[in-house]
Amino acid sequence: MKILSPSQIKEADLFTIKNEPIPSIELMERAAMQCYNWVVKNLYKDKPIDIFCGVGNNGGDGLVISRLLINAGWNIRTYIVEFSGNFSDDFKINYERLKGLTDIIHIKDFNTIPVIDGGYIIDAIFGVGLSKAPVGFTKSLIEKINKSNARVIAIDMPSGLYAQQKTDDTNSIIKADYTLTFQSVKLSLLLPEYAEFSGSFEVLDIGLLKEYIDSTESYYHLLDKSFVSGLWKKRKKFSHKGSYGHSLIVGGSTGKIGAILLTTKAAVKSGSGLVTSLIPKCGYQVLQTAVPEAMVLMEGENHLDSLYYSIKPTAIGIGPGLGTVVGTHELLKSFLEDNRTPMVLDADALNHLSQHREMMDMLPEGAVLTPHPKEFERLVGTWNDDYEKMKLASEFSMNYQVILVLKEAHTSIFMPDGNIYFNSTGNPGLASGGSGDVLTGIITSLIAQGYSNFEACALGVYIHGRTADISLELGEESVESFSAGDIIKNIGKAFIELKNDQTN
Repeated sequence: MKILSPSQIKEADLFTIKNEPIPSIELMERAAMQCYNWVVKNLYKDKPIDIFCGVGNNGGDGLVISRLLINAGWNIRTYIVEFSGNFSDDFKINYERLKGLTDIIHIKDFNTIPVIDGGYIIDAIFGVGLSKAPVGFTKSLIEKINKSNARVIAIDMPSGLYAQQKTDDTNSIIKADYTLTFQSVKLSLLLPEYAEFSGSFEVLDIGLLKEYIDSTESYYHLLDKSFVSGLWKKRKKFSHKGSYGHSLIVGGSTGKIGAILLTTKAAVKSGSGLVTSLIPKCGYQVLQTAVPEAMVLMEGENHLDSLYYSIKPTAIGIGPGLGTVVGTHELLKSFLEDNRTPMVLDADALNHLSQHREMMDMLPEGAVLTPHPKEFERLVGTWNDDYEKMKLASEFSMNYQVILVLKEAHTSIFMPDGNIYFNSTGNPGLASGGSGDVLTGIITSLIAQGYSNFEACALGVYIHGRTADISLELGEESVESFSAGDIIKNIGKAFIELKNDQTN
């Protein structure tokens, strides 16, 4: 799914209005109907809903939602937040349609801000076009809504949050529990800095013409099921283990054998035809016992003192549990100088890169780096906000011609051509030790099988996140009890979903 900017969304609206064709007032009705359907499905009818409408088209959406719910017998109070005297044409039409059904309360100043006493609130004050922070009584209203114990549903965007740029006053942003955004997810909804404002979001298809969306350019994308299932490759009947590559997993040291064990097991469960782990001798017994499907090479006693191997892998995953003892960076440096095999670098391999920057230029083109935010900070330095962090990540990827997989709630893939892909799966259950080691194993395994480095990253982060979602949906684990081992346990279920989606 392309992530469109506010101007592109406006152009898509106009294109649809002209070419479907459909009157703008009917397009508003269609968008509001999607929100109405969500409300009916997800909220309790016995609780009152306060709907706060601005005077633009976002407010017009709110007026239509109010009319639809009133006609369906819901307990609705409708407010107009008059932050401006410029009412949009579609707002005026829907205001006239609504005023015969119910009393409409106007908020014009500080004295007319109502008491908010719980239930639900629908926020339809500002939409995606906002580029200036709310002030005056509008800001006070937003602050009052945020202090209430009401459940807040934002329409398209939480009011006060800019769609695709840094928001300058976070005290002027609605804190929504749910955001119902139209047609395309908005970039700010995917960034950790603004998570407290957007809550859970859902993209509602309002029927903007696909012809326009397909033809417009965007560097931002959301990895959804339809895209990722298209990457999955069906296995041939007469294939064998040699058909699906050989993954080499490198790492481990005393006290950190668990990391390399998880990476190895994930590579096996993700379909690599052969998996070999290069580890120190201290990890031999536990790894060979826990993952009998893998082969083991050993160098050194308690940490690797050589990175020599005699096999010919098709992909290498290096770093989990590797350690940072004296001399390890020299081993890694020699390894990178002599090695053009596709590779994934994680954990201590990244820590060595951050301490010895000259090794960055030795990476094979298209190498995959999978840092969490702290590891990324060691690579590039600090940032002031998430938009600056994205800029740094994109520049890093383009400068070194590597693929950067930044592990967060919506794990993002930064490509050397400037494109950025955000994952749509996962939940806080993944915030546990070993989760990243498993992701390294999955991506390495997919590259070994013949997926391109990008395909492996896209498919890998989606499957990685989906395993946690599946576990919660089935009631197998909670976000607190879900562990890295559970990711591995559910990899097969995630693949089955993609297969079923592609074949149906």
